[in-house]
Amino acid sequence: MSDRTDRPPLAVFDIDNTLAGTDHRQHFLERRPRDWERFFAAAPADPPLARGVALAVERAADCEVVYLTGRPERCRADTVEWLARHGLPEGRLWMRRNGDRRPARTAKLEVLQRIARGREVRMLVDDDELVCRAARAAGFRVVPATWAADAPELRAAQEAEGRT
Repeated sequence: MSDRTDRPPLAVFDIDNTLAGTDHRQHFLERRPRDWERFFAAAPADPPLARGVALAVERAADCEVVYLTGRPERCRADTVEWLARHGLPEGRLWMRRNGDRRPARTAKLEVLQRIARGREVRMLVDDDELVCRAARAAGFRVVPATWAADAPELRAAQEAEGRT
């Protein structure tokens, strides 16, 4: 029996503005040049987004929850600690390689397709419309995370600078 049929399906969750509110650190992206170091350094203080957290906990009943974030690998320890502190299900954390500046829609879709080779991906939950559109076009079921505050600077940076 293959991995695809004998293991539970995956529910894939983005972190920033899906599970974690980034409002308090947006100002680091509004200046020029953008202050990425301070933007990511402030991530441990992100408040959890109740709707996203509840959905992840709910999905853990019938899926294996994994996390797919555009945060760089150097943020791994802070991110793992944040997930645990806020009661999110344990799961593999896929992060952007340090120095990877591709648009989020490209970098995330590549990882999503890789993990789908051996497992059913039941859903992707993400706030970035371009990521959602690319995933839908590739045949994935997408749940748009529409519950976070609008973050135009973050959205622009995800596409143009490939930073998160």
